[in-house]
Amino acid sequence: MSTSSRKSLFVENLKKEQMAALMAQGKRVDGRGLLDYRELKIRTGTMTKAEGSSQVDLGNTTVIAGVKIGVGTPFPDTPDQGILMVGAEVLPVASAYSEPGPPDEDAIELARVVDRGVRESHMIDLSQLVIEPGKKVYSIFVDVTVLNVDGNLLDATSYAVVSALATTKFKKVTLKDEEVVQLEETAPLPVTTLPVSITTAKVGNVLFLDPTSEEESIQDARLTLAITSEGKPCAAQKGGTSGFTPEQVLKALDIAIEKSAEIREKIKEAVRLAKEG
Repeated sequence: MSTSSRKSLFVENLKKEQMAALMAQGKRVDGRGLLDYRELKIRTGTMTKAEGSSQVDLGNTTVIAGVKIGVGTPFPDTPDQGILMVGAEVLPVASAYSEPGPPDEDAIELARVVDRGVRESHMIDLSQLVIEPGKKVYSIFVDVTVLNVDGNLLDATSYAVVSALATTKFKKVTLKDEEVVQLEETAPLPVTTLPVSITTAKVGNVLFLDPTSEEESIQDARLTLAITSEGKPCAAQKGGTSGFTPEQVLKALDIAIEKSAEIREKIKEAVRLAKEG
């Protein structure tokens, strides 16, 4: 290892120690409180060729989501429900650690966790997306593209997906002689709730929200909870090498329920502006 590399590693480790020491005092490098989010901006209708879309900027983390509606064959075990799928891609320019090629395990986990939060909340009433039971249903495909990574991708992506779905409008179809015929009539997706993802990170015994990339480099573990509009948890995902005590899990749940209500109001405002526009 070169002298410059050793010096860089020393500075990096020293900075991590300083960040951890600040956390223990209830402080953060950027001046936020432990439970404060960075500035959150949500814009909808950002993609003209999608039935629904949004861009979310959470601090310096930027995510866009686009929704396409198609017609497909239902899954054999759910012949009376439409299809919902979420996919994610992290662009090579989004992070120094991103590489060209198929989605890596982090991108796959990102899509699955966000998909689970939407699916388990029953945000979209898939039973209303049936054209002919067992034969044809509407298929919802949500494509997520991460433009810039600076921490807390799980939450930022969730907000982008939920906002895009909540503002989606699509042309309805009908079947005539087994052929799919598109109608001029448009309709919104049957939205029943707005799930909000809240990720609680942990350093030692300190819990905090919305970690930056630097803070993620020192976190011991994270717990992502999806909370419905009714204030009920519907999905969870734990990451990291350390664990949470039962008391910490309950505290994280209380934090998530309270903070999700604040975030949901911002999503509602973005949806309202989209409908008025």
